[in-house]
Amino acid sequence: MPKAIVIHEFGGPEVLRWEDVEVGEPRPGQVRVRHTAVGLNFIDVYHRTGLYPLELPLSLGTEAAGVVDEVGPGVTELAVGDRVAYAGGPPGAYAERRVMPTANLVRLPDAIDDRTAASMMLKGMTAQYLLRRTHRVEPGEVILVQAAAGGVGMLLCQWAAHLGATVIGTVGSDEKAELAKAHGCAHPVVRGRESFVDRVMEVTDGKGVPVVYDSVGKDTFADSMASLAPRGHLVSFGQSSGKADPIAPIELGSKSLSLTRPTLAHYVGTREELEETAADLFDVVVSGTVTVNVNQIYPLAETARAHRDLEARRTTGSTVLTP
Repeated sequence: MPKAIVIHEFGGPEVLRWEDVEVGEPRPGQVRVRHTAVGLNFIDVYHRTGLYPLELPLSLGTEAAGVVDEVGPGVTELAVGDRVAYAGGPPGAYAERRVMPTANLVRLPDAIDDRTAASMMLKGMTAQYLLRRTHRVEPGEVILVQAAAGGVGMLLCQWAAHLGATVIGTVGSDEKAELAKAHGCAHPVVRGRESFVDRVMEVTDGKGVPVVYDSVGKDTFADSMASLAPRGHLVSFGQSSGKADPIAPIELGSKSLSLTRPTLAHYVGTREELEETAADLFDVVVSGTVTVNVNQIYPLAETARAHRDLEARRTTGSTVLTP
């Protein structure tokens, strides 16, 4: 019987259990996928702890790559043997096999291997919409990326640099500073040792940046706002340090700032948007413009260890779980 990581209660990594599960047969509009690689993301931690509560019992995971091993009645857009990938839900990727709607799947180019695909779909499509749609980065802009050595952060740095932007990025150590610099971050800043607001003002001659991409949350939110230029955009797309403190709308008026909290689901809500977003990501990866770094690989059965390392910030780049 296939196995999956399942939680029956919210809590720490200890609630993650490796269990037998019933997968079932695909219905019309569905296929069954045999996973070859599963992506690990911080949103999985939010689901595990109940910060983003979902119905229990629950198999976690929102992205994976694999092979179609059975198609439902009437399905013609995919066939047995097709290599596919997905991101964004529904949760349940921490499994050896699962049934998925065909509408959520994209075919993988031959040039992208399964582990790379599983590690990049959520992070890469997130980077795409952040840079090209939430705030469209233009050549000559100076931007600030929080957690620049993380999975999304390194993709943002590379992609933004390719677009002609200068990237200031915060990191947690000298080692991560070197990693970020090697991936397009022109000005890495070690948080806790140097003020990234001061560095922003130094690089921009006191003007501030037009956009801050902040996945850290509570620990960086106020200073992210302080780093913005008039009419700047604070894009809060994560909260690895906890929820940011509430602010009153009038606080944005000091510099006519805008604040947004985007999620991938609202940028790939139609089949056309999903295909365009994925195609843009595949293009920059296949061309070598963006390099996806799978820096950690854990057996799926040891997902609890992977979660502990992720939360302790012992990981860099992307992490993959292998069934």
